[in-house]
Amino acid sequence: MNRNEKSDREIVDEYKRLKPWGLSISVDLKNCNPETIRSKEKISEFIIKLCKIIDMKRFGEPQIVNFGEEERVQGYSFTQLVETSLVSGHLANHTNSAYIDIFSCKEFEPKKTAEFCKKFFKADSYKINVAFRF
Repeated sequence: MNRNEKSDREIVDEYKRLKPWGLSISVDLKNCNPETIRSKEKISEFIIKLCKIIDMKRFGEPQIVNFGEEERVQGYSFTQLVETSLVSGHLANHTNSAYIDIFSCKEFEPKKTAEFCKKFFKADSYKINVAFRF
């Protein structure tokens, strides 16, 4: 069975059994609330809440930058160091999409995390990819 098809419990159990270096997920969100993905304050709120939900200790403040000369990629990008690695993402204005990446050597629940992302950005749908890093 593909990891993307497993429950959070099955993924975390497999992680503990295999003892990889880290757990990496990517969450692609479609049709997000345009006001939310264009607000630096809301993105900062998202990062802080996300780190609490996945029980990651933030290291420093989030870096949030709005850029892009090409309309297709214009939007905010962010990074947040956590003691166990990194949370990052890009929010694309043109398509109202969000692309969130989380990598940590501490286990967390991938699907619960993706559901939080979807709810926060009021996305219509999401796609998640789960990988262990060795």
